[in-house]
Amino acid sequence: MRKIKQFDGKRHVYDTQKSTELETRSFGEFGDPAGYEETLYQTRQGLYFVAGKGGEESPYAAGEDVRPLSADEAAAWQA
Repeated sequence: MRKIKQFDGKRHVYDTQKSTELETRSFGEFGDPAGYEETLYQTRQGLYFVAGKGGEESPYAAGEDVRPLSADEAAAWQA
């Protein structure tokens, strides 16, 4: 998945194919409409983002998406 998002006042490209996967979390069971999966990535430039996908009642109901994170947010996400 490749998305362009605004973060810290700049546009950045977030590409799951060209970034390093750090950790994955799953919420709910397979087929659960509220279930979803998120994966934390780090870009070659050192930026962090979460890529997610899920059921129709999940935070990703509109489809796959990415959410940029600061280094502190990424550390908290992994804790």
